[in-house]
Amino acid sequence: MRRTVLGILAALILVASTSCSFSTKDPNYVPPPPLPPLEQLKQVPVTEQTALAAGDNVTAFVTADRNIVCAMTSSKGGHINLPYELNAYSDSANNKFAVVPVVHCELAAYSKPQGEDIADDCAGTGLGYLGGTVLLSPDKAVYGSCRSGVTQMESEFGPKGSRNGPISKLRELADGQNIERNGLRCSAYNNGVACGNISGGVAFFVSREGYQLISDGGKAVRGNLKELS
Repeated sequence: MRRTVLGILAALILVASTSCSFSTKDPNYVPPPPLPPLEQLKQVPVTEQTALAAGDNVTAFVTADRNIVCAMTSSKGGHINLPYELNAYSDSANNKFAVVPVVHCELAAYSKPQGEDIADDCAGTGLGYLGGTVLLSPDKAVYGSCRSGVTQMESEFGPKGSRNGPISKLRELADGQNIERNGLRCSAYNNGVACGNISGGVAFFVSREGYQLISDGGKAVRGNLKELS
């Protein structure tokens, strides 16, 4: 009887061992390069946006590494409705301006804008044209802005950040997810964020390492990241 039981156990162990498969890492495998921003925005399914709501008519999110915050919102006369930063969007004087859907992002760590991408001379105000922000409207994308001091994102998650404030309360857009609002779409991927107007053929990609500004349906690319890697 004991021999029979031992024989059955041996047979079961043999079957189990022969049915197992082992995988080894291919040293020659090269992962495919990340998609260009417009292609990423086209192909990835859209995530439900209600979980990322941040006040009236605003969808806002942060990336997993807490380096980028974005608000899918609106602008009036250049004033942007940001849920985490004081602004003049609601001033009655701005009611004469058209409401334009935009995406505005801020970075905690970022690169400087290239000379050819500086879109403003700061109108003699003495302010610097700095990196760390990017703005998408239906027809163009602009990196950097005229400002003094730090942004809210820098004050919370920059090198000397508090790690506490309105941005710290926002929900995360997981890597590989897309979110859409008012015809503009954003995706967290490749350690950064891409946002674009697919029908208009304009977009941007921004990360710690640099940025791309895309126009003409993806044919024209500016910025210090000519290709994603």
